[in-house]
Amino acid sequence: MVLGIRSLSGVQGGVETHAEQLYPRLAKLGCDVEALVRTPFTPRKHRHLGDVRLRRIWSPRAPGFEALVHSLLGVLYAGFSRPDVLHIHAVGPAIVTPLARLMGLRVVVTHHGPDYERDKWGWFARSILRSGEKLGMTYAHARIAISRVIVDAIRARIGRDSDLIPNGAVAVELPRETEEIERYGLQRRRYFLQVSRIVPEKRQLELIRAFARARPPGWQLAIVGAGTGEYAARVEAAGRAEGVVLTGFQKGAVLRQLYAHAGAFVLPSSHEGLPIAILEALSHGLPVIASDIPANLEIGLDASSYFPVGDTEALAQRLSRFAQIPVEPAAVEARRQWVVSTYDWDRIAAQTLAVYRRVLGRPSQIHEPRAFT
Repeated sequence: MVLGIRSLSGVQGGVETHAEQLYPRLAKLGCDVEALVRTPFTPRKHRHLGDVRLRRIWSPRAPGFEALVHSLLGVLYAGFSRPDVLHIHAVGPAIVTPLARLMGLRVVVTHHGPDYERDKWGWFARSILRSGEKLGMTYAHARIAISRVIVDAIRARIGRDSDLIPNGAVAVELPRETEEIERYGLQRRRYFLQVSRIVPEKRQLELIRAFARARPPGWQLAIVGAGTGEYAARVEAAGRAEGVVLTGFQKGAVLRQLYAHAGAFVLPSSHEGLPIAILEALSHGLPVIASDIPANLEIGLDASSYFPVGDTEALAQRLSRFAQIPVEPAAVEARRQWVVSTYDWDRIAAQTLAVYRRVLGRPSQIHEPRAFT
């Protein structure tokens, strides 16, 4: 049973993307999977994703309370349903781990990153998230971390070891069609792309300022994602003032074309667990520009791809330089092959199943991903 996600398809967020790729594969490996999803994000008619059953559990659509209420109701449902393993995702929902243990459930918690570091949270939400991290990492039968950075942080802060099982990448077929990018006025291989939620830690405002400073001839900037509140409004205003293409949240054929035909991918964020967006960009063969935070560095891009987080001038210089690098089919294919072999979702599913087996008393070996060389 899965707890801690909004839904399993068509929802913006790294945890949801992780779950959408992981659980259908676990079902194919023989697991009977039921995912507890939140009512505001899952239509009533949406009852399955492949072989995964979806159970809609009510939650308010209110920042700071949505995950907490859903997690409390979800763990009570789990206590009644008695799954073999309850797999909780993210440190916020993990606050219910002691309650799950009191009800006799076997619990696995995946730590996707220290969410309390996100700029949007106030002191109360941060305290809840820190409590969730401590309780989840202390009382779970097994802990999974999606990056070495998180493994080390859990050991240092909580004194617990965890299994390193990263996010993954999917081998994609590159579309030749361009009608979706043309609809936004974009030209093939002549735009920078960012795909993420519109939130302060993703640093869209800095990216817009850097692009305005660099302004490579003939290049555009496309920002894909949605957000709410003051920061999202500022990004929209700044983007329109600088001629940035703001597509909103996209999925399916539109997103595939946006990835496939970009000239380079940019992620200037200040907070990540292990960014699925970079892995998706690499699976489409894109060169990547990223901030030098530990989670981005862990992916192992060439040193020239990184810039100091928050340094708009350095980012502008990277944009100017990458715009001058010609597209080489061999380099595109090398990126695609490396990322799907190193961050293979099928292997990740097998590693996760091995954790379940160990929790249930049937251990098997866990293998860590190879470094990018």
